[in-house]
Amino acid sequence: MKSRKSVFPDAAGLPESVLEQLVKDTDYESEVACNYDLSWQAIKAGYVGDANTYTHFESVSIRDNYHFIRKQFHPVWVFYVLFIRLFTFYNPITEIRAWIGTSQIGRERGKIKPLLYPAWQAYESNLVAEEPLVSVVIPTLNRYDFLKDVLKDFEKQEYSNFEIIVVDQSEPFQPSFYNNFDLNINVIHQEVKALWLARNTAIKASKGKFIALSEDDVRIKPDWISTHLKCLDFFKAQVSAGVFYPEGQQMPKERSFFSLASQFATGNAMLYKNVFNSVGLFDRQFEKQRMGDGEFGLRIYLEGIPSISNPFASCIDVKAGSGGLREMGSWDAFRTKKWFSPRPIPSVLYFYRSYFGKKATISALFRTIPLSIMPYQFKKNKPLMIVGVFVSLLLLPLVIFQVFKSWKLASNKLKEGAIIEELIS
Repeated sequence: MKSRKSVFPDAAGLPESVLEQLVKDTDYESEVACNYDLSWQAIKAGYVGDANTYTHFESVSIRDNYHFIRKQFHPVWVFYVLFIRLFTFYNPITEIRAWIGTSQIGRERGKIKPLLYPAWQAYESNLVAEEPLVSVVIPTLNRYDFLKDVLKDFEKQEYSNFEIIVVDQSEPFQPSFYNNFDLNINVIHQEVKALWLARNTAIKASKGKFIALSEDDVRIKPDWISTHLKCLDFFKAQVSAGVFYPEGQQMPKERSFFSLASQFATGNAMLYKNVFNSVGLFDRQFEKQRMGDGEFGLRIYLEGIPSISNPFASCIDVKAGSGGLREMGSWDAFRTKKWFSPRPIPSVLYFYRSYFGKKATISALFRTIPLSIMPYQFKKNKPLMIVGVFVSLLLLPLVIFQVFKSWKLASNKLKEGAIIEELIS
């Protein structure tokens, strides 16, 4: 971050009312590690406050590191960490001793209780009362049937002062489709099939103080706009990152309460338009590929702009089976459709290498690529997982080729540089 601050609060500065809801683990070897654990708990529980945050982190013992990851991750991942560290020539005696010495520590998944914000329900938002203009951005591609449903949802919004900017890339383009809605719609016909160009075009054409990002295959509640605005006002934040989840499923438990946002999804978010003045528009290096929203979210984080995960502004992801990014052939970032396609798609490595460097990118590949070889259905069946391991070993030479191909294409992107246009007010 430009301020060199992390999001993790210094445990010594946390309010007593927050500390009372956390569990101090005194089994760490150092007090520093104990405090880091409390800070982690606070963030995971949804702490959003004014406590000073860590600007740097002291080293802790190998044992304390294994202690921490055993609490947070599945034992398979803990063993994987051990394997990677041994593979990269860390002291094997120290590593194995720490791994064995923490074996009695179990994973504490789901044990952290979310912090509550009781003032939320009764909060009367001055921002909502002022009724500023909100510009809703929806790119669409060959999904008129799905787009109809979400536009009908917008007709039912309790908040009335908004415009909708639809950037339509469909073939054939059907302008008469938009005559069926009682909405303030600005339709922009874009012949080029390009998602990030579409969003950038809509943002530049917007008139509102706030930008609400939506999609053509979601369903929203009548208070979607007002709840986003209320969140921005309540937390004095600049980004409200809504939660969305697949149709027929419940909201993930870990996303069901307010917290600092860990991700930015362009399918459900609202932010002040001037955020784009600060960080620029979406990077078009991600066109027809993946992680463009994640890269934008990281730019927001590095700028020190607060972003709140808002479960009350949720929406349902219908997951249309056709149209949109699926038509561009890059729906899954790590699983290829063709034998000699790059794995992962180059934009992933472009993102990793741009922000985390070569060494961290290689570490990420060791974590993600092995899992991407095995089909999804194998992971739910232990016998099939064993089969999957052998299949993965057989495919290893091909996978290495795919990774090198992706690395080369990502290098081309890095050489060309980011394509981030500034927003001029």
